[in-house]
Amino acid sequence: MLAGRRFVVRGRVQGVGFRWFVEQAARHEGIRGYVRNQDDGSVEVVGEGEAESLLRFERAVRRGPSSARVDDVDTTELPPSGQFSAFSVTR
Repeated sequence: MLAGRRFVVRGRVQGVGFRWFVEQAARHEGIRGYVRNQDDGSVEVVGEGEAESLLRFERAVRRGPSSARVDDVDTTELPPSGQFSAFSVTR
């Protein structure tokens, strides 16, 4: 069953390899969507994929790389749009 989620991640998540980490986690789980830095210092992640894969992906997003510090993650359920063919890092 396909599912979609949007995450807004706050903490020390910019300039520490967080987007690269999220991209690798997404590719490992077969998640499509994007990750991008926000002007307020947070990182936005939108992902779509199989429900179980998306749960594992969410755990990785909440953990982040060892160089990051994730303080808070706001999660919003989204209906899968099917608009993504891959996962990308955007600006």
